[in-house]
Amino acid sequence: MRLGIDLGTTRTVVAVADRGNFPIVTFTTPEGDVLDHYPTVSAVVDGELVHGPHAVAHAREGAPSLASWKRLLGEPNARQRVTIGDVEVSLAELVTSFLRSLRSDLVEGSNLSREEDEDAPLEAVVSVPANAHSTQRFVTLEAFRRAGFVVRGMLNEPSAAGLEYAHRHERTITAAREHVVIYDLGGGTFDTALLSMASGGHDVVATSGVSRLGGDDFDAALLDLVLETASIDAPLTAEVRAALLLECRLAKEALNPSSRRLVVDLSALDPEREAVTVTVAAFYERVRPLVERSMASLDPVLRAESTDGESVDVSDADLAGIYVVGGGSGLPLVPRVLRERFGRRVHRSPYPSAATAIGCAIAAAIDATLPVAEQFTRHLGVFREERAGTSVSFDRIFAKGTAMPAEGQAPLTETRVYRAAHDLGHFRFIECAELGSAGGPSGDISPHAEILFPFLPALRGQVLTDRPTERLASPGPRIEERYEVDASGVIAVTITDLDAGYSERHVL
Repeated sequence: MRLGIDLGTTRTVVAVADRGNFPIVTFTTPEGDVLDHYPTVSAVVDGELVHGPHAVAHAREGAPSLASWKRLLGEPNARQRVTIGDVEVSLAELVTSFLRSLRSDLVEGSNLSREEDEDAPLEAVVSVPANAHSTQRFVTLEAFRRAGFVVRGMLNEPSAAGLEYAHRHERTITAAREHVVIYDLGGGTFDTALLSMASGGHDVVATSGVSRLGGDDFDAALLDLVLETASIDAPLTAEVRAALLLECRLAKEALNPSSRRLVVDLSALDPEREAVTVTVAAFYERVRPLVERSMASLDPVLRAESTDGESVDVSDADLAGIYVVGGGSGLPLVPRVLRERFGRRVHRSPYPSAATAIGCAIAAAIDATLPVAEQFTRHLGVFREERAGTSVSFDRIFAKGTAMPAEGQAPLTETRVYRAAHDLGHFRFIECAELGSAGGPSGDISPHAEILFPFLPALRGQVLTDRPTERLASPGPRIEERYEVDASGVIAVTITDLDAGYSERHVL
């Protein structure tokens, strides 16, 4: 069974590849209801983690819970701990536990359960945000594998949505109009990408996005408006705030283009309080700046630099379409603002919350190499110690726009060889959105692991943390750094003392 899985901030969606069709997998809740998604929610019951519909049911009964934890994957610290009630786990353990629950419910609590037994392999193409740093990609990939999925590939979310666009709107793509812009507003992140679909390909020309912009922010804006309308300024407990945010989300998702008001239940705050009514116009005025933030991210992809260094300036006439996907795009204001700018070129997916999962399922159905050319969406580089540790320099390893290898191809590699000038190598790896005029990192910067490598044999096996770097009196051993990037965007570095034959391998 081949699946496409979109691990979303608020909803995880699974689509299945079934003889040219790509239906959404449904799940049965403990109450017997049917959901077209798996809630990305975790809770603690009797000291154990539960997830998905079960977590939602227990959270309604007061169990400690955590929603939208996917946003934590975008933080630079991959080793951070997450606390839910009296349970503390690493973020990687939380993601793995959630995906194990998803796999179990796919087999036992979904409309796949009649066809699949518990031991049947579930092959999946999975998605990540376009601007996900390599730590997020690595944690996501490893969590799927440890949860028992056979991962056939990993796609940027806009790339997956581009596959779904081509599946539904192939006739809009012509020699004169071969570019598609993906506008993906999810529950927690916003991604946009410019895709070139010439000659049947799905090449990512440029990407942009906002790592913390999505439906959650619209819910929070509505809650603020509701509290102001009700003249409530007392601080809320975490449990009450979570309950009120859920009510705001339900009211927001019930909106349609003809809606004039929203009604939000406040009984979670006080059973005696009446529901609060706010006008849709007031809500749209409050959240329009959020939509404008997403619109601002479209400009870089429409005037981008392609991977071969040539300028790409896409006019409205060159566009086959603007494809609107993601659960957050269900707010009627979003396509309205887009149509003000792009007119009738705007197409909204019939399944906006599932477009990415469907695109992944389409990719999973393809036996040959995936017809998607991915690229680095940010620069990757390393800070190196200089002058006995008194200064550092920045060395860009892979430039933004560098093409990644396709599934089945050999890893992309880059090598550095030099004589060590210090006794200890201190490598600080980062990804950044832009480079400044002096070549240093700027824009959105994400730190990764700090690696300490002993250039001198006498230091090997010792604790190197907090040890000062000392300059050598004579040239040290020859050092090789070999970087590898696989088709999933996971980056590894092997540092070798060529003179001694000693090496260490680290996944960034």
